[in-house]
Order: sequence, then C-alpha cells, then structure tokens
Amino acid sequence: MKEIVNCAAYSAGHRTADVELNDIHEILKDPSQFVWIGLYEPSEELLQRVQNEFGLHDLAVEDAHRAHQRPKIELYGDSLFIVLRTVQMTPDCHIQFGETHFFVGSNFIVVVRHGSSVPYTDVRVRCETMPELLGKGQGFVLYAIMDFIVDMYFPVVQELEVALENIEDKVFKENPSRKTTEQIYQLKKDLLEVKRAVSPLIDICNRLMRFDIKYISPETQPYFRDIYDHALRINEMVDNTRELLNTALDANFSLISISQNDTSRKFAGWAAIIAVPTMVAGFYGMNFKFMPELEWAYGYPIVVGLTFIICVTVYYFFRRSGWL
Repeated sequence: MKEIVNCAAYSAGHRTADVELNDIHEILKDPSQFVWIGLYEPSEELLQRVQNEFGLHDLAVEDAHRAHQRPKIELYGDSLFIVLRTVQMTPDCHIQFGETHFFVGSNFIVVVRHGSSVPYTDVRVRCETMPELLGKGQGFVLYAIMDFIVDMYFPVVQELEVALENIEDKVFKENPSRKTTEQIYQLKKDLLEVKRAVSPLIDICNRLMRFDIKYISPETQPYFRDIYDHALRINEMVDNTRELLNTALDANFSLISISQNDTSRKFAGWAAIIAVPTMVAGFYGMNFKFMPELEWAYGYPIVVGLTFIICVTVYYFFRRSGWL
C-alpha cells in the first residue's frame, strides 16, 4: 500500500484540487483553504518532508513515526497532536489494534495510520458529499474520522458480549472445566485492552469540547459531544461485561469446587461401603483356632449375607443423603 493515500485541498466545503506534497506550502498561504492529507505507515523520510511542509514539532513527528503510543491529546506549538487506538475483529474472532495519529493546524489536517485499520476513504467521500459541514474546516474532518473510529468499537464489544454469553452457557449448562477458565482469562485480557483504548477517549473529547482550541471552530466543538457519548457508552459496556465476566469466573471456580467436593464424598461413601466386607474379612482372616461359627455349616453363607445386607444398608443411607 502506498504511503500517501490521499492529499487534497478544500475550500468552502468543496474539493478544489489534488495536491502534490511539495506544493502544499503554496496552498497553506491561502487562509480560505485547508489541506487534508492521509498517510499509511509513512517512512521517516516522508514524515520529515511532511514536517517541513507543515512545520510540525519534532516530538510529535517522532511519536507518529514510532507508533505504539497511548491515546492522548497534546498541543505542540502551532499544531494539535492526537493519538487514537483503532480496533477491528478478524474473521477468526481475534481483536486487532492499530493507531491513528492526527496533526491539526490552522488550515490543515494530517492523518497517519499504523497497523490494523480500516481505510478512511469512505469517511472522505461522505464528508465531500456534505459541503455545508466540510466547510467548517479541518475540525469537522477530525470529528468525522474520530466518530468513525469510535463506532468501530461497537461491533467488537458486541462480539465480546456474545463470547461472554457462550462462556456463561459453558459454566452453568456444562461441566465446569479448566478450558473454560482459560477462555475467561483470554476474554478478560481482550476487555482490558479495549478498556485501555477507550477510556482516554473520554478525556480527549472533553478537551476538544470544553477548551478553547483555535484549530477547532466553535461551530464544530458540539459535534464532539456525540463522540463523547459514544465513548461513555462503550466504556460502560466494557465495564458491565468485565463485571459479569468476574462473576462467571467466580461461579466457575465455585462449581469446580462443588464438583470436587461431590467427587470426594463419593470416594468417601464407597470407601465406607468397602470397609464393611474388608473388616469382616479381616476378622475371619486371623489365625485363631476358636472363632464363632467356624464349624457351623451355615456360618459362611450367613456371614456373607449379613455383610451384603450391611453394605446395601450403608449404600442406601449414603444415597439418601446425596453422597452417592
């Protein structure tokens, strides 16, 4: 995939021209226009060229090149730097995370994607079909992409909720097992990763809504309240799923313990039953000359019969008490 996905100039909500990277400084001289450039895993050389064209801060460019950053919002000189984590579910139900970095200035926005991420081509097309909103400038572009990123979390969290329901069925409808515990641990790990990616969004949206950031027009700031509400909702869904998962884990441990206790009681019950003939055989296995009924013709069958009756009686009482 090419590093420069798209680079265009916009004026009054309409796309005026596709721009070459070396010509961007000429477009920036016109305050009525803004430049929207999209990059995918750019090289250090390309980022340096972008830095020279837009006058970006060294620390922000370094973060954008290395990636693997925590979600954050920072103000560097004349530009705003924002980092968001992207997420998507693979066909084999594994979560893949990526990153999107934003550089927002007075009349430009640079979007840098890293790792697993859905292209923002559809977002650009949708924005270009709404010139009255795109006319609000680069702040609306930032909102549109952030809204797209946050909405991608909903199907992922819903998949995690389905996974939780499957685990609950295994815990309460099947025999508890170590494999179920491993699945619970893996799901807890996935939820923690989603939590770490979503939680900072609340603070980022708060700052974009409530602080005076000159690169975000006052008309655009209310739009970030929608992203804030979505981030809160996702955060609550994750918290609820984690709480239910903790309950499922406790229930699984409890059921395993109960199952082990049942097994122990069954062993104890059968041991008590087996102890009866063992005890009788032990008595008659002693080498004494004078013992009761040794020379009685019915002694052996009577002893065997009594032993059997005692074993059946003990089994009955254990069965009645739920031990067997």
